[in-house]
Amino acid sequence: MNILLLSSSLDSFLQLIGVLLVFIFVLAITYAVTRWMAGYQKIKMKSKNLQILETIPAGSNKMICLVKAGTEFLVVSIGKDEIRPLMTLKEDQLTDLSFMNEVEGAVTGESFQEIFGQLKEKMSSKK
Repeated sequence: MNILLLSSSLDSFLQLIGVLLVFIFVLAITYAVTRWMAGYQKIKMKSKNLQILETIPAGSNKMICLVKAGTEFLVVSIGKDEIRPLMTLKEDQLTDLSFMNEVEGAVTGESFQEIFGQLKEKMSSKK
């Protein structure tokens, strides 16, 4: 009786190991194919003449995009079921306004640790 129980548990253990190996193999294949497809898409997108430079939300299910098409810059409105051109810009009309989107702490040069310390001091002084 003990030999049958030992044999049954050994079979169960070997089945578990087999299923785990198959699962790991499937995960590895999925990872490799995903990486390959991402690289393929990246190469394919680089050779195209269209680039989306910036995108901002403009309400629910609506966005405004700055698209570079060849040498022209287009501003388009993208809705749920439609894409409409808004205007065409020249390269000299574009300015880099990325500094306006910076977090206030990053602009002032303060680290997160310093800001968190100031917040803790304010919270402890209120008590």
